[in-house]
Amino acid sequence: MIGIYCRDRHYSTSGLCTDCNDLYDYAKKRLEKCPYQEGKTTCVHCPTHCYKKDKREEIRMVMRYAGPRMIYRHPILALFHIID
Repeated sequence: MIGIYCRDRHYSTSGLCTDCNDLYDYAKKRLEKCPYQEGKTTCVHCPTHCYKKDKREEIRMVMRYAGPRMIYRHPILALFHIID
């Protein structure tokens, strides 16, 4: 989702821009430390918020933008995300 957002909003042609790469690294670290791991639901329904408030808002912006566009770029992943 961050890749879709960065490519469309920041016009990044080769990988992620610096800001999006920092957000990706932060999200990856937080998910590695998540106490729910495999049984994790979507973050909206999670009882424990792993992200700091400012990063949570950044992730929300990315998901609001990239979520609907996943249907066209990654239909199988979008379907699994909807099911989850």
